[in-house]
Amino acid sequence: MPMSAPPKNRFERRRAETRQALIRAARQILAETREISPSVQAIAERADVGSGSFYNHFESKTELFDAAVTDALEEFGQAIDERVRGIEDPAELVAAGFRLTARMADSHPELMRILRDRGLGEIHSGRGLAARALRDLELGIASTRFTCTNATLALSAVGGTLISLVALRLAHPDLDGEEAASGLAEMVLRMLGVPPDEAHDVTHRPLPDLG
Repeated sequence: MPMSAPPKNRFERRRAETRQALIRAARQILAETREISPSVQAIAERADVGSGSFYNHFESKTELFDAAVTDALEEFGQAIDERVRGIEDPAELVAAGFRLTARMADSHPELMRILRDRGLGEIHSGRGLAARALRDLELGIASTRFTCTNATLALSAVGGTLISLVALRLAHPDLDGEEAASGLAEMVLRMLGVPPDEAHDVTHRPLPDLG
């Protein structure tokens, strides 16, 4: 799970562990039920912490579930970053993001359910996955790899399409996720201004394993 700098002493470690346990429980609830209505006691029981500990870390359930979404999308962004390290072509970065996301429907189902249900509201949050996508789009525009000129509008289109891919993949487990991801990525690259032949080539290059 994504965390900040390691705590310096036993008290800080236990406090950080309790906070992360609550976030982990909230992530599980979001992925399983899409609800934020469980009682504080039910959340604490799932986290295996005392219910009185909740308000030492969060002022409300809304704050907790917001933290859970941020945590999940940050983990997702880190997972993608680790696997595309060394890729310099902005078009290939976009394509790899789509294709790896489709694979993560099997390897990281909790993350993908949270992305499906909460990702749209995070597209322009300026943090986590959104910040990484905007970075890649701005790089592509600056290098003239992409002919579009507005990275924010491009992010809306790319992010919305990616979330649609996740919803499609989760709704149809038997779907050929690789083919769907490559097809959508190719469409997105063409929309961004990549020539058709190049878009097809980029979306069919070898990918690293998810591990």
